[in-house]
Amino acid sequence: MSGAREPVDLTNCDREPIHQLGAVQPFGFLLAISLDWMVTRASANLTEFLGVPQADALGRPISSLITPEALHTIRNKLTTLRGPDVVERIFDIALLSDQSRFDLAVHVIENQVILEGERCQEEKRNAPSLSMRSMMSRLDQTETLEAFFREGARQARALTGFDRVMVYRFDEGGSGEVVAEAARAGIGSFLGLHYPASDIPVQARALYLRNLFRIIANIEAVPVPVLPTLDEHGQPLDLSMSVLRSVSPIHIEYLKNMGVGASLSISIVVDGKLWGLFACHHYGPRLPSAQNRSTAELFGQMFASRLESRERRLALDYETKARRIADRLLTSVVDNASLLDDPAWLIEALADAIPADGIGVWINGRLALAGIVPDERAFTALIRHLNRNAAGRIYAVDRLTETYPDLAVDDAVAGMLAIPISRSPRDYVVLFRQEQVRTVRWAGDPHKPVDYGPNGPRLTPRKSFEAWSELVRGRSLPFTEAERRVAETIRVTLIEVVLRLTDEASMARQTANERQELLIAELNHRVRNILSLITGIIRQSQATAVSVGDYIRQIEGRVQSLARAHDQITRDHWAPASLRQLLLAETAAYLGKNAQRIQMYGDDVLLEPQAFSTAALVFHELMTNSAKYGSLSGTGSGTVELGWHRDDEGNLSIGWREKNGPPVVEPTRQGFGSTIIRRSIPYDLGGKAEVRYVRDGLEADFNIPARYVVGSTSERSDPIPVGAAERNTAPDNHQPLLGLNALLVENNLIIAMDGEEILRRLGAEVATAPSVAEAMEILADRSFDLALLDVNLGDETSFGIADRLAAEGVPFVFATGYGEGIAQANSHSGAPVLQKPYTMEGVTDILGRMPLPQRQ
Repeated sequence: MSGAREPVDLTNCDREPIHQLGAVQPFGFLLAISLDWMVTRASANLTEFLGVPQADALGRPISSLITPEALHTIRNKLTTLRGPDVVERIFDIALLSDQSRFDLAVHVIENQVILEGERCQEEKRNAPSLSMRSMMSRLDQTETLEAFFREGARQARALTGFDRVMVYRFDEGGSGEVVAEAARAGIGSFLGLHYPASDIPVQARALYLRNLFRIIANIEAVPVPVLPTLDEHGQPLDLSMSVLRSVSPIHIEYLKNMGVGASLSISIVVDGKLWGLFACHHYGPRLPSAQNRSTAELFGQMFASRLESRERRLALDYETKARRIADRLLTSVVDNASLLDDPAWLIEALADAIPADGIGVWINGRLALAGIVPDERAFTALIRHLNRNAAGRIYAVDRLTETYPDLAVDDAVAGMLAIPISRSPRDYVVLFRQEQVRTVRWAGDPHKPVDYGPNGPRLTPRKSFEAWSELVRGRSLPFTEAERRVAETIRVTLIEVVLRLTDEASMARQTANERQELLIAELNHRVRNILSLITGIIRQSQATAVSVGDYIRQIEGRVQSLARAHDQITRDHWAPASLRQLLLAETAAYLGKNAQRIQMYGDDVLLEPQAFSTAALVFHELMTNSAKYGSLSGTGSGTVELGWHRDDEGNLSIGWREKNGPPVVEPTRQGFGSTIIRRSIPYDLGGKAEVRYVRDGLEADFNIPARYVVGSTSERSDPIPVGAAERNTAPDNHQPLLGLNALLVENNLIIAMDGEEILRRLGAEVATAPSVAEAMEILADRSFDLALLDVNLGDETSFGIADRLAAEGVPFVFATGYGEGIAQANSHSGAPVLQKPYTMEGVTDILGRMPLPQRQ
């Protein structure tokens, strides 16, 4: 029908283009300037400020409107802009020849320079400003978050002079609550009021996240149009970052309904999200000076930074406490199999970790309930729903009856946090919270029907802001993000509990699965770092390599150095490892029979894992460079003296001295290896490194801080020739396996190719199998002199192959990256174990300890 109107709802505000209103507030002027400094748009009040009619300014160079000095200052300020959504300010600048003083705001948007100006407020130009340091100090002295919010509101009111300043916090749904307030006497209080999400629409919240400061100086002021309204492409001017941006008629009506004459908003952004606002109201026109507004904006950012630190610290304290509870829980049930018979102890143990009113436990189709919970029938149905929809993850709701209306759950139970503690079919521990009947003071009815108003088919704000109470039923206190993280910790802990309550066969299977999950969770960060380090080594080595072969040798040497260091520190479960053993292993692996040319001095010390890996790379590069260019090169008589000692503060000082080598000349450029030597210990450990290119031989001194040095192993400090202390590795042209047949079982093609190449270089004829079935087929047709077996072959192990080889008297070696314990957890615990990755020295070393058949 022609007289019908579109339905009006709370989303009308969300559709209003508040960033394209085409007008500015009249307390200043706006110029849009092209990148070649021609005026493309101007506010209609330009004559009032610059003495030039708006129409005359269009198409003219900006240099014809302002002084050259002012233009130079503006250009310089633009060079400081970094990234989008940044506004720079210039205070107390003369734009005209009559020395009229202005405050400017400058930003760039859509390839246009937006220049906004307002007259300096003379009486406030030299007004004393509050000390930001003292303001932050007062905030830091508050003991609770509530006191922190109150102090923030007081400080913001002192800065802005507004009648009322509120700290306004958003919830997950976009509704807001006034959590603190500072106001002049006699105007009432909004403290504790809730406002529906529609009061600050979605696009307004998005704009608050981009533009952190918003001033409305006078709601009665008539907006000044920016002309032309549309450009040559028919597009309006984007005023998202404008200081002067005009105000939506809907918002003006909203403020009038509240009796507000001026407003100011400062965004509070925490962890990249809009946490809330400083919402400032004045009951008459008010325009703080540009300098005071800039200070208030800075205060908002400092406040948000302090708030973020406090919230993170509180969350960390809470999670640390909860993890201790989870650890105690695991310890207490080591020998306790009564979980299903008496769940009361479990709710008591978890109550301090995650507050709850009841608990339900479902394990292997059996259930137990305690506290305020659904009945057994509803709980069983709930578990079925969870298994269909929750996908094995922590799952929380605070409106249980709305989420599962067909479950007929008791109205007293309103919220739940489901913690899966097994794989499909999943077992659960479910925490329940009862309905929290609470009175929320809304500033107006959030569900009140809306009508058409004077602004057309758009939402007309409420005419009354009397507190309106809504009794919230069927809803519990929501589970916070921190509580969900704690639930994840409990999930991992209770997995261990469940494993102890299952039968032996199931326990063995679940133990392997859950240990793998825990291993992945623990090692994920460390593996990512290792992969990043190897990526960096590959990329940086490329810049210095002169050929493909040189490139491969550099990468192989550096990665193998890391692997040797990693083997040493993981051999003792990531405990500190011996510096002397690191140097012996590195020297023997790289120099072979020339290892005796390095003389070592010093009592052995243990290095923490982080320092151990760094030192391995540094000394690998020193030995590599010396063998190529220094005293260890060729067949000369050059030597290296390598000594270390601890100073009075416990720091470890290490000295490297090359002697009797070729003359040393400082290189003209620094390669990747030299960079590792100079920068690794200072950068990674906060220590010191000094390298001197002395003509008689390179000298290097390093200092590793005491926190990475555990202590001495009390070994002798006499010089020990490395070659006498460490067995030399067989050179590549030595072939101990010549004429022998070797079986290699490895399920990864790239790794298998690497192993094949090493075995063939050692002289063996190699047959390769990726699985147990293919290995058994090969063994049925051929006989072998030795075998190299990868322990884990995807979803199976090579232990069955080992059984057959042992029965036929064929010697074999287990290969694994998981540690010796995994390889030896079978009937062949005496078999030698080779730690991956496959390396020439690793394979040669393990073969040297095996009884091999005589060559054919």
